[in-house]
Amino acid sequence: MRIYLVGGAVRDKRLGRPVIDHDHVVVGARPEDLQAQGYRPVGKDFPVFLHPQTGEEYALARTERKTGHGYHGFAFHADPSVTLEEDLARRDLTINAMAEGEDGTLVDPFNGLRDLEQRLLRHVSPAFVEDPVRLLRVARFAARFAPLGFTVAPETMALMQEMVRAGEVDHLVPERVWQETRKALGEAQPSAFLRVLRESGALAVLFPEVDALYCVPQRAEFHPEIDTGVHVEMVLDMAARIAPGNDVVGFCALTHDLGKALTPDDVLPRHIGHEHVGVRPLQRLTARLKVPTEHATLAEHVCREHLNAHRAFELKPATVLKLLASLDALRRPERLDLFLAACEADKRGRLGHQDDAYPQADYLRQARDAAAAVRSEAFVAQGLAGPAIGEAMTAARVAAIGTVRQSAS
Repeated sequence: MRIYLVGGAVRDKRLGRPVIDHDHVVVGARPEDLQAQGYRPVGKDFPVFLHPQTGEEYALARTERKTGHGYHGFAFHADPSVTLEEDLARRDLTINAMAEGEDGTLVDPFNGLRDLEQRLLRHVSPAFVEDPVRLLRVARFAARFAPLGFTVAPETMALMQEMVRAGEVDHLVPERVWQETRKALGEAQPSAFLRVLRESGALAVLFPEVDALYCVPQRAEFHPEIDTGVHVEMVLDMAARIAPGNDVVGFCALTHDLGKALTPDDVLPRHIGHEHVGVRPLQRLTARLKVPTEHATLAEHVCREHLNAHRAFELKPATVLKLLASLDALRRPERLDLFLAACEADKRGRLGHQDDAYPQADYLRQARDAAAAVRSEAFVAQGLAGPAIGEAMTAARVAAIGTVRQSAS
């Protein structure tokens, strides 16, 4: 029995990145061999075990054979005769198909180290086309490693385009699309995820609402980048800068301008009411991909209210209170922080405006704190009861916000 460290741990060690997960492949063993040593079986589709002390994953070397469409359309074979090279051959990218022996020796049958050095995301074999999830994974790795200069190898992009033309992407289940998308939105440069999907043709299949934003013009005085799709890419990367790793803010950034794709041609480059028009396509997207409620709800608030956040200083105190109430920000103050992060990303995700200040955020936070400080006890002590308490609290909160507004201006 021989044990090798594989996959991302080997890759990240050589990139000088922190290694989070340590996955291992076991060659020359049977399930009962590992169980006899105290390893705990957890794999449903193929033999995977947890180390009795570290809890790290150890999988028996295996091969796979395509049996149908989609992620689950595979049959796996694992026994002591499967070699390490055969196991590595079924992996997606060469940079993920390296292994390290217990003595530190690198096993690299597909030149993954070379591709690491050349900053290339390259497929291991033509079998890449058999699993549509791999297309999403490449796009996600592009989002992670784009800051290091990684690009998709031309021959790999050609295979991805072939997968889209063959309809293999149509068999992706919503849960896997969302899982990979959510991870990509938390990466350092999520715009690369969109660009790779768009070049492959998969964006139009998986995210038609987002794909439709490309080549839609905006007013140059507000959006020097002009193209709405390019703007969304910039907002995504700004969101990653403002709220690193936060996929809720990232999803809000991705979907905040969906209404602009529906603007009539005779109105362009203006987008009157796009913040309200965009709610319907957003709801279709979130329903189709089974997006979690917290992501979907906050994204809808950002879509509908981001312009109000931008013009916060122009809003009446009563309108500010309604905005805060719609977010439930007095009871859940963190929701306002997420909302404002997405709105700030929208405002700064524009050509030449990346370093602009966004004082609206501080004003709305102060307004939230001032309104939340108004409590019912004082009005109960005055003898008020029932609806009169709520009316008095609303009036007091509006007045408190008005005081913040005066000091802010």
